[in-house]
Amino acid sequence: MTRINAEDLEAGFGTRAIHAGQRPDPMSGAIMTPIYQTSTYVQEAMGVHKGYEYARGKNPTREALERNVAALEGATHGFAFASGVATTDSLMKLFRAGDHVICAENVYGGTYRLFDRLLQPLGLSFSFVDTRDPSAVRAAVTARTVAIVCETPSNPMMRITDLAAMAEIARAARALLIVDNTFATPFFQRPFDFGADVVYHSTTKYLNGHSDMIGGIAVVRDDELAARLQFIQNAAGAVPGPFDSWLALRGTKTLHLRMPRHHENGLAVAQWLERRLGEAAVVCPGLPSHPQHALAMRQMQGFSGMISIELGSKARAKHLLDRVRVFSLAESLGGVESLISHPATMTHASVPAERKAMLGISDGLVRLSCGVEDVADLIADLSQACDGL
Repeated sequence: MTRINAEDLEAGFGTRAIHAGQRPDPMSGAIMTPIYQTSTYVQEAMGVHKGYEYARGKNPTREALERNVAALEGATHGFAFASGVATTDSLMKLFRAGDHVICAENVYGGTYRLFDRLLQPLGLSFSFVDTRDPSAVRAAVTARTVAIVCETPSNPMMRITDLAAMAEIARAARALLIVDNTFATPFFQRPFDFGADVVYHSTTKYLNGHSDMIGGIAVVRDDELAARLQFIQNAAGAVPGPFDSWLALRGTKTLHLRMPRHHENGLAVAQWLERRLGEAAVVCPGLPSHPQHALAMRQMQGFSGMISIELGSKARAKHLLDRVRVFSLAESLGGVESLISHPATMTHASVPAERKAMLGISDGLVRLSCGVEDVADLIADLSQACDGL
């Protein structure tokens, strides 16, 4: 198990993004962490090795990414996985049949599918609760509750969870608070500061930022919890390859440069959409019209480029999606390029229709991930696409 160096937690965010967890290659002096494209490592003698035996357990490129993201989140241990869902699945392996997990009712569709259709039949119990309401979460706690899982802002309804309140409930229940920080990133939100026990990401999204790899990562501060995750990572083996790890590590080096632009573009686009479509149609935590704007301002330092808009019908959504030219119709988010998607038939297609209706994931809902292009071009694209709505 690799613990990050204390100095990696002391520098500013940009310095950590570029340097934390990495050192020049000792053999060549290469400034970039090499891609250690190997499955195994030669041992000097029986039982004598340099800390690496088989690449499922440890890989130097992967370790650099793990240390780097841990430092950005203010954690001490990181564990990279093959995807965001693989990360979630591996975290659930901390628990056993009969344990109870409280999960935010609005989460990524793949998270709901994993919990409801794969893990629940294996004996884990899940309660899906509106985590905007701490009293509802508190009421859902049972003697078997082992974790509270939430993502904030949530996908795609942009709900905000009060992390300090969730941490208080989790501590009282002797449960873990597990926070998906994918939308906010550690640049804009630090869940450990509010009492989280585990923070995780789909590294596919903002951390990588270039839409060219699939991955996930979980970071923790507690040594005992880290030891358990290290065992799960090696034993279950849902690990990323070294090249994907390297791509994510390359992405984190510019996170502090990209996120302010995502924030600026997202806010400007959201403000324009409010003027064009009306306040009720636009959901963005950075707007004063968002019902939880004050909470978002308290626990976030800014906002990413995520916006949802309600157009009222599938036909109106299709009109917009068919006409955009700078925004690309595609799943995923957080890349430098702007993406637009239809949650009901894309990211949340696996969620039952009645649950989608209850959450507000309608056929008219459209989700935007504003990239780092010139904001005037993004607004012009949406303006021409909205003509005729």
